[in-house]
Amino acid sequence: MNKVRVVVAMSGGVDSSVAAALLKEQGYEVIGITMCFNLKDADRKKPACCGIQGIEDARRVCHKLGIKHYVLNMQKALNEHVIKDFLAEYASGRKPNPCVRCNQYLKFDYLLKKALSLDAKYLATGHYVRIVKGRGGLQLRKAKDLHKDQSYFLYRLSQNQLKHLIFPLGDYTKTQVREIARKFGLAVADKVGSQEICFLPEVDYRPFIKSYLKDKIKSGEIVDKKGNILGLHKGVAFYTIGQREGLGIALGYPVYVTKINPKTNELTLGGKEDVLKKQLLVKGVHFISKPIKKRVVLKVRIRYNHKEAGAEVAAFKNKLKIIFKHPQFAITPGQSAVFYSGDNVLGGGIIEKALD
Repeated sequence: MNKVRVVVAMSGGVDSSVAAALLKEQGYEVIGITMCFNLKDADRKKPACCGIQGIEDARRVCHKLGIKHYVLNMQKALNEHVIKDFLAEYASGRKPNPCVRCNQYLKFDYLLKKALSLDAKYLATGHYVRIVKGRGGLQLRKAKDLHKDQSYFLYRLSQNQLKHLIFPLGDYTKTQVREIARKFGLAVADKVGSQEICFLPEVDYRPFIKSYLKDKIKSGEIVDKKGNILGLHKGVAFYTIGQREGLGIALGYPVYVTKINPKTNELTLGGKEDVLKKQLLVKGVHFISKPIKKRVVLKVRIRYNHKEAGAEVAAFKNKLKIIFKHPQFAITPGQSAVFYSGDNVLGGGIIEKALD
C-alpha cells in the first residue's frame, strides 16, 4: 500500500523541521521543499528563513530524516505579489502586512499547487494553528500556544485549500516543539527563529523603502489638527498611525501621528485621544466559510500583536463596517482586520480607513 505523500514547506527553522519529523513518524511519505528568495545572508543584520543558511539547514534536516529535499526559486513571485505591494502601500502612507500576502499568494497558492503537481495529497507548514471539522466545513482555529498562534496571518485560506493542508504544530507549545527536535536529534533544535519580514535585510524597514522609493519620498509638513504647521517630516512612508517617537517635534506634551495624507503629503499630530477610534471600514473581505450577511457581534483583531476586541460587524456596500464596543488605539490603513468567534477564524480583510 502506497503511503500518503505530503510536501512540507521547510525554512530551515525548528518549527518546519519538527513538522516534517512528526509527519514522517506518523507514516507519511514526506518531501521537503524550501522556498528560495535569493536572499544573501552576508547582507543581513537579522536571522531569516529562506536565505542560504536556511536552505542548508533544511537540507541537513531532510538528510537526517531520510527524506527528499528540493529548493524552489520563488523570487519572481515574491517580487510580483509581495514586494511590489509592500512598496506601493508604504509610498501611499499605508502599512501593509506582507506575511499575509506571502501566505495568500506564495505558500498556499503557488507552493500548494506545486505540491499537488508532485502527486502530494497535502502541503504542511510549521504554522502554529489548527484545522478542525465543523458544521459549515473545515474551520481554522487558534493554536494551543496562544503566544505563538499565527491564525491572524492565515485568514485568507479557503475551504478548497484547507482540505489539502496539515498544521502539525497546532497542539504543541514552542517549548514542546524544541524538545521534540532534540528527541529527533535535529541540529536546529535551539536555532533562533526568524524575525519580522524575511526580505528586509534589517529590522528597520526604512533603509529598504528608501533604496527602492528614492524619487517618491519627499519631505512635507507636519501639522496639528487645526492645520497649524509644526515642522517637517522626512516622507509619509516613514511614519505610522499612533507613532510617538522620532517625530522631531517638541511641544512639551506627548503627541502622536493621527493622520497620514499622501495626497497633500502631510502628517497630522494630536493627543492620544485623537488616535483612539471606534469605527473602521474593511475592504477586500474574505471568509473561510460562510460570509457575513447581517450585523453580528464578533471579536476583531486589527494587527498581529493586538488583542482582539468586541465589535459589531455589518455589511456596508461591498465592504464591512466595524464598530468596536470600546475605542481602539492606532487603527492603521493597510493592516488586516481579522474576525474571530471564540478560537475560530471566520475571515477578514484590509483596513481601508478609520472613521470618526
